[in-house]
Amino acid sequence: MAAPIEGRARSSKSMSFPLYTVDAFTNKPFAGNPAAVCLVKHDQVLDDETMQKLATEMNLSETAFVRTLSATEDFQSGSRYGLRWMTPTIEVALCGHATLASAAVLFFCLNNPSPELTFVTLSGELKARRCDPFVSLDLPLNSCEPETVNDAEELIKLTIGGFAVKELQHCAHTKDLLILLEENVTRLQLESMQPHVDQMIATHNTGRIKGVIVTLGGSEGNGCVDSNGKVYDFVSRYFAPWNGIKEDPVTGSAHTVLSSYWSKKLGKKALYARQCSPRGGDLKIQVRDDGRVDIAGEAAIVMSGNIFI
Repeated sequence: MAAPIEGRARSSKSMSFPLYTVDAFTNKPFAGNPAAVCLVKHDQVLDDETMQKLATEMNLSETAFVRTLSATEDFQSGSRYGLRWMTPTIEVALCGHATLASAAVLFFCLNNPSPELTFVTLSGELKARRCDPFVSLDLPLNSCEPETVNDAEELIKLTIGGFAVKELQHCAHTKDLLILLEENVTRLQLESMQPHVDQMIATHNTGRIKGVIVTLGGSEGNGCVDSNGKVYDFVSRYFAPWNGIKEDPVTGSAHTVLSSYWSKKLGKKALYARQCSPRGGDLKIQVRDDGRVDIAGEAAIVMSGNIFI
């Protein structure tokens, strides 16, 4: 039987790091996409192996590591930070929901007054703006190109079963396969779809595809409306077992692809979307003319504490 935490001795060499769990793209706990956020001071040493172990321990789709960039900066008043993201198995180059979660911790938990935060990441500099009660992320817009069904026929069957494919696209930058379903498919059918996620990696292991997006245009007729009756422009689900994620609840990075695709398809720049995972979440999108996209969502802080390493 484990002893109470008060009774355990800590090494004099152990370091303490603030740690939060945040549900992103929702305003209520236990919805949206959960991410862990770990705050690391500039002078604290946290190597890659330990970071990966912590992400595995948290066992969420992503754990974000936010680091001050100099000894004179802090989390309460700075505006520029380093940011890395790790799944339970690997480091990833971009994660929207964990970026939103990181900004929410700084804005709403630590009362950082900056109107805009800059995160230095593997995908370049990403900005998060305070738009109470939302956080708006400035992300790169990722375009996709038509894909032939033959190149991923078995993977498509494992993902969507007997549903018909209306259109197929591939994003080389994010390595996502985008499957557009026929218009007669409803939101309920999309939500009830049960992909054979455990078989996806064996079916397609060339490294060209690391995620599968399944999407559907929204209408009142197919049930793609929010609780207030507002129609979503599109809805989606996202599967990424190659990154250790069977299904991601709400995926900011996938929406950098979806935003580009649906903006061109619908001929509009302001989009309203929902990711239809069991947890689910809403996203407000503004496609810009400079190759970027603003993706906004709310966040619910569900846990805060410290981890000792």
